[in-house]
Amino acid sequence: MKLLPLKAAIAAALLTLATSAWAKPLVVCTEASPEGFDIVQFTTAVTADAAAETLFNRLVDFKPGTVDIQPALAESWEISPDGLRYTFHLRQGVKFHSTDYFKPTRTLNADDVLWSFQRQLDPKHPWHDKSSVGFPYFESMGFKELLKSVEKVDEHTVVFTLTRRESPFLADIAMAFASIYPAEYADQLLKAGKTAELNSKPIGTGPFVFNRYAKDAQVRFKANPEYFRGAPPADPLIFAITTDNNVRLQKLKANECQIALYPKPDDIPSIKTNPNLKLAELAAMITSYTAMNTTRPYISDVRVRKAIDIAFDKQAYVDSLYGKDNAILGTGPYPPTLLGFNRSLTNPARDLDKARALLKEAGVPEGTVLTLFTRNGGGPTNPNPLLGAQMMQSDLAQIGLKLDIRVMEWGEMLKRAKNGEHDLVTAGWAGDNGDPDNFVTPNLSCDAAKNGENYARWCNKAFQALIDQARADTEPTQRAALYEKAQLVFAEDQPWIPTAYPKMFTAMRKNVEGYHQNPLTNNNFATTQVK
Repeated sequence: MKLLPLKAAIAAALLTLATSAWAKPLVVCTEASPEGFDIVQFTTAVTADAAAETLFNRLVDFKPGTVDIQPALAESWEISPDGLRYTFHLRQGVKFHSTDYFKPTRTLNADDVLWSFQRQLDPKHPWHDKSSVGFPYFESMGFKELLKSVEKVDEHTVVFTLTRRESPFLADIAMAFASIYPAEYADQLLKAGKTAELNSKPIGTGPFVFNRYAKDAQVRFKANPEYFRGAPPADPLIFAITTDNNVRLQKLKANECQIALYPKPDDIPSIKTNPNLKLAELAAMITSYTAMNTTRPYISDVRVRKAIDIAFDKQAYVDSLYGKDNAILGTGPYPPTLLGFNRSLTNPARDLDKARALLKEAGVPEGTVLTLFTRNGGGPTNPNPLLGAQMMQSDLAQIGLKLDIRVMEWGEMLKRAKNGEHDLVTAGWAGDNGDPDNFVTPNLSCDAAKNGENYARWCNKAFQALIDQARADTEPTQRAALYEKAQLVFAEDQPWIPTAYPKMFTAMRKNVEGYHQNPLTNNNFATTQVK
C-alpha cells in the first residue's frame, strides 16, 4: 500500500523526531587544538582526529581496532604482478558534505581522487603552492619519487603507477595524507580567491560534517545523515579542547565530557575503581623520544650525543612519568610490536664519568647551554612534559651542561622544531599504518630531514639505503632483517634518545558504547554513542 502525501509527510516527521531523540551528543575532552583541517598539511594525531577521522575518507582504511586493510571509497582493487600498478574501483553514490558554504552537484568520482593526489604530486597543479607548509607527510614518505602517475580510466576507476615496488603502499594510502577532497569545492574556492578556506571550512565524505571551531576551546561537528556506512549514532560530536589532563578527568567525572583522552598514568587506579567510569587500555604503536638536532653546534658531534644519552637516567624518567607497568623503556625508533624490532639493542649503563670525558674530548666547554623544547599539557607520548624536562635538566647539570627549558603550546613547538630552532626536543610518534616504515621514513629519512619533520635533521646514507631496500622488499623475513640492521646504524649514530614505548589509555563514562581503541592511536567516533 502506497502512502498518501499527507501520511508520507507525517511519517517523515515522526522518523526525524525518533532519530533526533535517539541520537545523543558526545563530548570528547581532547588534549590539544588541531593545527587546521586541511589534513594533508599536518602530521599530528590531534589534527588527524579532528579532520581525517571525522571529515574525510580514503580509498582504503583500517578495520576498527586493527591494522587490517578494508575497502573504503574504493570498493575493490587489483595489483599488477610486478607490483607497480594499483587499479582502484570507486564506490558509487558517495556524497560529499552539503553545508551553507558548499552544495555539491555530483557524487564522488575519479576527478576527486586525481585532484587529491595531483595537488601534492604535481608542482604545476594550481593548488600545489597553496599550502603554507608544503605537504610534509607526502614529501617525507617519498611519494614524490614513488608515484609515477595517477590516471583516470573512467568516472569510477583510477590507476596508480609506481616507480618501484612499495611493500606498504596500501597501508600508506590508508593514512590521513591520502584523504580524498572534492575537486568541485576546490574549483569553487580557487575561482573565488578563497583557497585558505580549505583549511578552515573543510568538506569531505566522512561520518561528521564540520560545524564550527573556537580556537583552543572546542570543535563542533554534526552527524552526516548520508554517510555511506550509515549515520553516526552521536549527534553532535564535540571536541572540548582541554590541555590539562587533571581537568580532563574532572570534566569526565562531572559528565561534562563522556570520553577523556590520555589520562595520566597516576590516575589509572582511581579511574578503574570509579563506578561511573571505565577504561580502555592498549599496548599501542607509540614511541617517545628526545631528538637531538644534529645540525647544531656541539650536538653535531656524535660524542656529545652519546654523552647526553649516558648521562640521562632514562629508567627514573620512565618510572616517574608513566608509572609501573605502563611503559617499556625505549631502545630504538619503534616499539616491539612491529616487524623487525631489534631485540639486541639495549640502553648503556648510566656513566657520568664517561659522559664528562666524551664532552671534554669533543671540546665542549663547562657550562655550555643547550635548549630543550617541550610542550605544555600532556598526551600519551609524554604525560608530564615539564617534569620530564626538569629531570633531564638535573641529570645533564651533573656533566656540566645547562639545559634551557622552553615550554610551548603544542602547535608552536612543532613549528619551531620543524624550523630547527632547538638543540633538543621531546617528541613522540604514533604509528599510522602498522608498518615499521611509517616510523623510520617520516622521522629519520633524508627527505624528512630536508622538510623538518625529522627533528634530528639526521641524514645517514647507510640507514637510508637499508630502509629504502626494506620498503621495496615484499618478503617479511627479509624486510625484518633489513630493519634490524638499520636500527644498529641508528643506535651507533644516536640521533635520538629513545625513552619509552607507552601504553595508551582512554577513559570514558560507563554508558559509552561502540568505541574502538585503535593501536594506531587515532580516535574515530563514527560508531560511538552515549546510551
